[in-house]
Amino acid sequence: MQNVMAEQQLYSDNSLLLDAREQHVPRGVVTAHPLVIERAKGSEVWDVEGNRFLDFVGGIGVLNVGHNHPAVVNAVTKQLGLVSHACFQVVAYPGYIELAQRLNRLVGNGQPFKSVFFTSGAEAVENAVKIARAHTQRAGIIAFDGAFHGRTLLGCTLTGMSQPYKQNFGPFPGEVYRLPFPNAFYDVSDEDCLKALDQLFAVQIAPERVAAFIIEPVQGDGGFLPAGADFMQALRRITEKHGILLICDEVQTGFGRTGRMFAFQHSEIVPDLITVAKSLGGGLPISGVVGKAAVMEAPLPGGLGGTYGGNALGCAAALAVLDVMEHDNLISRSNRLGEKLNAHLHQLAQKYACIGNVRGLGFMQAVEIIDFETKRPDSMMTQKILDCACQEGLLLIKCGLHRSTIRFLAPLVITDSQLEEALNIFDIALARASGRFE
Repeated sequence: MQNVMAEQQLYSDNSLLLDAREQHVPRGVVTAHPLVIERAKGSEVWDVEGNRFLDFVGGIGVLNVGHNHPAVVNAVTKQLGLVSHACFQVVAYPGYIELAQRLNRLVGNGQPFKSVFFTSGAEAVENAVKIARAHTQRAGIIAFDGAFHGRTLLGCTLTGMSQPYKQNFGPFPGEVYRLPFPNAFYDVSDEDCLKALDQLFAVQIAPERVAAFIIEPVQGDGGFLPAGADFMQALRRITEKHGILLICDEVQTGFGRTGRMFAFQHSEIVPDLITVAKSLGGGLPISGVVGKAAVMEAPLPGGLGGTYGGNALGCAAALAVLDVMEHDNLISRSNRLGEKLNAHLHQLAQKYACIGNVRGLGFMQAVEIIDFETKRPDSMMTQKILDCACQEGLLLIKCGLHRSTIRFLAPLVITDSQLEEALNIFDIALARASGRFE
């Protein structure tokens, strides 16, 4: 009886659970907030002690349709009663094929495209590289400073941040090259990046040895930095000139987050391959590579796959997500929410000197926190703001090379009143962190 009572106390107390976490989970896995949640719905979560929080992290961009959307829950529950897992490399099932059809239409827009599914975003990235190398018979991959492409060894290599992702995990795979990413706030122009590319071609790798560029149309963990249409179009022209593939990593930007179904659509280009994951599954693990049919056919039979890739439950969830996005017109809502959030963040920037920059596309918005005297990134103030927001009931996380950017990744199904409540809490958090709270 005492053991039962102790267990009940453990599972209803944040501090006790976090002590157990420290004992049983390695420190390499960081948890941003000292909370253990018990349930979630839409844009809200409740911890084991019953405290409510507005979730502006959404599983780091996973929950564009919100926590436990009824359509997703129903689709997965139905599929669970039919087939939970079979492995597509053993027998096919309808959901995988239907999901491929729908994504091919969404990305290809009339052109012949094909899709293959995996489990994580990093796995999708690695397979996109494999496909690009198979198609071009070249080895070189060009990525960007500040990029984030996953935590596998190749993902870490492609990622353009040394800490915490690379640490002492090397040696890293070869034939990966890097360019600066446009950042107007720090005076890195499109022209600077294109000149760096000319230099790269001249001294490190000739263009005819490059298989692909991989780029996030809006950098996620790198600081919510949009690559402008002019830069994306210039990159597309260069790749076409030299027979290089263009891979757009849409793992965080996809499925309405930026106000279009995919962020590359803002630039009116067509990439050769895109990687998708996160919000595709509405909370279930599924990822994919969607690409031009001629490119996707390059690997020979048996060259692609994975035991859980395109799991039947994940496919069912993904199909439900696409239905919700269409029926609830979430792309238009992303734009409306983004305009409201952006306008309010600009108002706060006028009020608080620590906000150096407001940026983003659609409902993918961020603020960069600086020391108002030196104008340098201020990671300590950033963390202080996040802690104050959490204490007031709002969950946010940071990003950027210097971990000085606060990103907003609320579900697209958030209500207007919840957004207003969150912005009010953020205002209070800024005031408390700045020492201006009355």
